[in-house]
Amino acid sequence: MPDDNLPPPQWIATPAALRRMLQDLLARKQIAVDTESNGLHAYQEQVCLIQFSTGEIDYLVDPLAMEDLSPLGAVFANPEIEIIFHAAEYDILCLKRDFGFRFTRLFDTMAAARILGKKEIGLGAILEHEFNVRLDKRYQRANWARRPLPEVMQAYARLDSHYLIELRNCLHAELEAKNLLPLAAEDFNRLANIPAAPLDAEKAPWWKVAGTAALEPEQAAMLQALCAWRDRQARFANLPVFRILSDETLAAIAQAAPQSLEDLAAVPGFSAAAFDRYGLGVLEALEQGRKMRPVYPTRNTKRPSQAYLRRVEQLRKWRKEVGHGLGVESDVVLPRDLLEALSAANPRTPGELAEVMADYPWRLERFGLQILQALEPKGKRA
Repeated sequence: MPDDNLPPPQWIATPAALRRMLQDLLARKQIAVDTESNGLHAYQEQVCLIQFSTGEIDYLVDPLAMEDLSPLGAVFANPEIEIIFHAAEYDILCLKRDFGFRFTRLFDTMAAARILGKKEIGLGAILEHEFNVRLDKRYQRANWARRPLPEVMQAYARLDSHYLIELRNCLHAELEAKNLLPLAAEDFNRLANIPAAPLDAEKAPWWKVAGTAALEPEQAAMLQALCAWRDRQARFANLPVFRILSDETLAAIAQAAPQSLEDLAAVPGFSAAAFDRYGLGVLEALEQGRKMRPVYPTRNTKRPSQAYLRRVEQLRKWRKEVGHGLGVESDVVLPRDLLEALSAANPRTPGELAEVMADYPWRLERFGLQILQALEPKGKRA
């Protein structure tokens, strides 16, 4: 269980407190970081809390209380400071989106655990196994924009970063013992350079709703109108779009194309509560959709060639076999973006392969020849 004798975390909500914290952080060599956002509770998700742990002090930074967090950029971009996350990708996407931070030197404890072939990679499971620490995850889906933030939520948040430095040191030693640090460095570098999460003007465009391919052109036009209506409702209520109506429900309504409240009430998945709140608005949106031009499938979309799809499948089969032999998941051997880049480039020589894999020197040296062989057309294989 967590140590009940831990000193309370320091709440950072003023520029003066931020400056004092920065003085401490900039003198450190390792800093653990986590974030909490409100994506389940707001139209536009934002980072609502940033946790920093040094091994001695836990800080909770309140982004909602301060207009300028740019000084934190000096911590994240400092090559002398190792920033430690667990499951870094989402945190980095959000921190880049909201604040424009840049990252130079990372260690991701979840990525390290995957490279080591550990079966349990969730933070709670790892901490329980390694340190006999059991995290209480009841606030995982809480509204982190709530203020004042209850002490019990502050205590929960600080534990997500508190043990990461110690965990990092254990995993680093294992990676070093197995000569896997260069592989981990490739993945950490990739995470540091992922682009920011987008700020979409429309949260759920109609063409991304599952099931659109099965709709007739007139129904697709109604779905387009329904999605635009839902987006306006969500923006006005400051709620995620799925909290208004789910994609599945919108697609079902568009397919049924009800013309009356009685017909609408019979649509599967459209609850009585949603009917009472949104029934008239949905019918109005459907009527607008009927007046719109039918939406036909886009025919000029370039489809992947059969040769590209064949290369994708060959590399997937190869990485699965290699991953099984190494005791790791297949994407540890060959991440999806690299698999797709290789399939698109179709390198035929070691030089061409080296260009595609410039950011993956360990994998190039270890697997380069095998990758070229996997990409060969079947008829040319020995």
